[in-house]
This record gives sequence, structure tokens and C-alpha cells, in this order.
Amino acid sequence: MDRTWDATEALTAGRFVDSDHPDVQDFTRSTLAGVSDPHGRIGTLFAAVRDMFRYDPYSVSGHQDDYRASAILAGGPTWCVPKAVLLTACLRAAGIPTVLGFSDVRNHLSSPALLELMGTDRFVFHGWTAVLIDGTWRKGSPAFNTDLCHRFDVPPLEFDGTGDALLHATDGAGNRHMEYVHERGMFLDLPYDDMMTTLTSTYGSAMVRDGVGASHSDSSFHP
Repeated sequence: MDRTWDATEALTAGRFVDSDHPDVQDFTRSTLAGVSDPHGRIGTLFAAVRDMFRYDPYSVSGHQDDYRASAILAGGPTWCVPKAVLLTACLRAAGIPTVLGFSDVRNHLSSPALLELMGTDRFVFHGWTAVLIDGTWRKGSPAFNTDLCHRFDVPPLEFDGTGDALLHATDGAGNRHMEYVHERGMFLDLPYDDMMTTLTSTYGSAMVRDGVGASHSDSSFHP
């Protein structure tokens, strides 16, 4: 971790992590009905964001407002970064200090079509969350929904704050899957300008849509 965030800071609503928005508050409240244990609350919200919002690597929007947690709830983009933004907002709404984290990875199971579109095997700004629980920061990535994991013979990640739950190094057959190559650090809110500059300088305009587009049929494991 590049710094230690104050718990109060990590509970404060932001422009993108709008944990104070009524829709985020309502979603969090209804999802956590009857769940009071902090680890159970983390696990329940993680599973909800992981599975209720289907991972779509072709939904990279160029509009800032699409990346507010409340907009993601309403049908915004659902690649790894917005899913991490939404989970961060919900966890803060549940009273759990949470920040956003970003890494660059190589995905050894990417489809040839996606690699051709991107022009590289390096996936920049993979998004995840980090929660402060029991005095320790723990990392979890809600990117890949369970159905997609089963398609690629990878067990879905589970995360309740008792340990880290980042992307798998190998698939179920032992083939190399994800390789973390660069840490970009942790942030209280989405560094939108830096993210978009990095995405466009890495991939050109091929990966960024003018708003949220239709899902692509190739739901490969691009983080």
C-alpha cells in the first residue's frame, strides 16, 4: 500500500464514489437486510456487485457522469473500474472504510480479437477495492461475475475482508491467467482524468465509447 488512509476519509462520499446518493443508500440497505456482522456485510455487498452487474470490457465510456456509482446502478458501464467504484460506494454507505485501487496486469487468457483491438497484452488501470477491517487493509476485485468465471473454468472470487481476493494467477487447469505488473496506488475517488489519459494513450480511441454502448458478444477476461 502506498499510504495509509484515515478511516474518516475513507468513509466520505466523493464525486464518483457518491455513497451519499439515495439510490446507492437504498441498494446498500436492501442488499444488507438482516446482515450485521462487518465481514458478512463486506461479503454480501461484494457478491452482489460481482454478480448483479455483468462484466463487460466493451462498455468503456468517455463520459465522466457514467462513472458515478449511482449512474452505474442505473445501467452505466460494468467493466472492472465502474464495478470497483460501485462496490466502494456501497461499502462506504454501509459504514466500512473503503478506497479504490488500480493495477496494470497482463491477461494470458484474452481472446485474439480483444488483443487485436487493444494492440497490446497489457491491461492498464485494472480496478479493485481495499477495505479497512480489523485494523488491516484488504484488497478485493469484484470484476468477474460468477457465470463468466464458470465459462473460463476459474472459481469466482469471494471476499469478506479476512484476506485479499485479487484476480487468479491461473485458471482451473493450471494455465497462466493474470499477472500483476504495475501498481498505480490507492485513491479516495476515481482519478478520472489520469485514467482516461492512460487508456487513450495506451489503446487509442478503440476501447473508449461515446457513452455506454451495447454489450459485445465476446465477454473475454479483460480486466
